[in-house]
Amino acid sequence: MEEDIFVKNLQDQSKKLQECQASHSLHSCMPCALFLECEVRKAYVKAVYESMNKGQEGNFDFN
Repeated sequence: MEEDIFVKNLQDQSKKLQECQASHSLHSCMPCALFLECEVRKAYVKAVYESMNKGQEGNFDFN
């Protein structure tokens, strides 16, 4: 199922983000000096967006 791809990607990106935060002894990305330029964070944000709209640009399913 296509939706599973988005959920799996979100889970993978979430794990990478948490590992990055742990490696920098952080509980959030905000204190990090690379906050705005971080590729790990950008990939996570993209995965969140894609999981919400299920691959359809601009449309969200909040159910």
